[in-house]
Amino acid sequence: MLCIKVLGKGCEKCTNTAALITAIANNHSISINLIMETNPEIIMDYRVVSSPAVVINERLVHWGSTPQQQMVESWLKI
Repeated sequence: MLCIKVLGKGCEKCTNTAALITAIANNHSISINLIMETNPEIIMDYRVVSSPAVVINERLVHWGSTPQQQMVESWLKI
């Protein structure tokens, strides 16, 4: 199971990012644990200054925009 964190203030871009990741994982029967992290102190631990950001298994893979479907699929190894 992949542990995926979406880091941000809970804005529309952040919720859209979480929804996109969840939908793609569900469509491909990939088991994920998705966490929406809004705590600024925790977000700063990842040295993120632009949200939304995506962390997979504690590795920062994206920040600053809503990712494209192809990007998410590559992260999930589809």
